[in-house]
Amino acid sequence: MSFDVTSQSMRFEAPLPLRSGAQIRDYSLAYETYGQLNAERSNAVLVCHALNASHHVAGRYADQPKSEGWWDNMIGPGKSLDTNRFFVIGINNLGSCFGSTGPMHVNPDTGRIYGADFPVVTVEDWVDAQARLLDALGIDTLAAVMGGSLGGMQALSWTLQYPERVRHAAVIASAPNLNAENIAFNEVARRAIVTDPDFHGGHFYEHGVVPRRGLRIARMIGHITYLSDDVMNEKFGRQLRNGTAIHYSTQDVEFQIESYLRYQGDKFSEYFDANTYLLITRALDYFDPAGAYGGELRAALARATAKFLLVSFSTDWRFSPARSREIVKALLDNRRSVSYAEIDAPHGHDAFLLDDARYLGVVRAWFEGIAAELGGAA
Repeated sequence: MSFDVTSQSMRFEAPLPLRSGAQIRDYSLAYETYGQLNAERSNAVLVCHALNASHHVAGRYADQPKSEGWWDNMIGPGKSLDTNRFFVIGINNLGSCFGSTGPMHVNPDTGRIYGADFPVVTVEDWVDAQARLLDALGIDTLAAVMGGSLGGMQALSWTLQYPERVRHAAVIASAPNLNAENIAFNEVARRAIVTDPDFHGGHFYEHGVVPRRGLRIARMIGHITYLSDDVMNEKFGRQLRNGTAIHYSTQDVEFQIESYLRYQGDKFSEYFDANTYLLITRALDYFDPAGAYGGELRAALARATAKFLLVSFSTDWRFSPARSREIVKALLDNRRSVSYAEIDAPHGHDAFLLDDARYLGVVRAWFEGIAAELGGAA
């Protein structure tokens, strides 16, 4: 059963310096909390979200019965991340379109909507912003930070930027950086958006339009990479949309997989902001903690002091198990405490969001260990 939650917002007037050299001031971060912070303030767990998700991690809004959080199967009373034991925080990334200040909001310096003028943000910038919100909540140290995909990159970055504030870190279905193929997919998706005639250089809000065609294509490209070949073949195969009827058309929808992708693209274009998509995929591209160390991941991760859990999925070709093993090896080379699970699952990258008893069991056991460390404080 899900539980009722309320979205909150916190405003920050002081400028936040960004890795680009720019800064942003007078911004707000949307967030949600689940469970209770203990007297010692030692049971807080930060959950970082992936590309098209938000701070709405678990539970549902009372007036929206079908509004379950994107990781509701993982987080809640009695679940793998048990909110009867832990105080869980979800924060919407700066630049997103789900409540935190982003391109759709007004720039306090100009009085106009940011649009394409919203500053480029990085994973490290998001972590800095999250740290400010935790400061305001009076949380000095996290029992754990956890995330999947892009969220996993944020969790990893937390252990490097604020090693003294993180005791445990779960990095799920993630990677230490994007390979060339992943950057290429992101660039094709971005080009679909920026070449849409309704994009208007990122200032489409002023024209009262949305670059829906570009967003649809971007989502279709992305969705293909989230699924495995096995799942697509099992769900759709070569099924025709209209039984056995072939139209011999280069433009009509002939196959079920085409219909499914168009549906996903249409749905995405109704709720996601085009400039946010550009910002977040570029943040993915830029993330590379080993870059400042000549590509040596071992040297980059030497700063981390947390105990780690890494989870990968056998059919995830976007963030393959080999990428998680790179992180595991670098941590072991630094003599860090690491648990690693490689789940044989057919679902591709999306597996980190789905119900798999082995996967949920691994996470449950890991958090039970953290609760045991906290003792009566959990």
